[in-house]
Amino acid sequence: MTENSECNTSANLKEDEAVAALSALAHKDRLAAFRLILTAMPKGLPSGQIAKDLSIAPTRMSFHLATLEHAGLLTAQREGRVVRYAIAPHTMRGLLRFLTQDCCSGDPTLCLDFNPFPCR
Repeated sequence: MTENSECNTSANLKEDEAVAALSALAHKDRLAAFRLILTAMPKGLPSGQIAKDLSIAPTRMSFHLATLEHAGLLTAQREGRVVRYAIAPHTMRGLLRFLTQDCCSGDPTLCLDFNPFPCR
């Protein structure tokens, strides 16, 4: 199987990185935040809006967002007093690729619907 340019620019996560990302997502508030931020790709959302939309205290949400950022799943950009969080697409793609790399016995045509970021 040959890799296209998208595959070359996406991270190939190591096992420890995949475990860190999965661990960060393994909490209902962090998973909800990640999914909410996905809807606002590529710009992302301010932390206060994320907390408000999910009805989570801002200080608690900041902790969860920092955990997702530390795992490489989010990027944070300060805009004055506001911090905007966005998905780190290279890590998300890398995690999905890590989880599905051995899918379908190496025949990517068998699982195209399952793996949204296949290397063809």
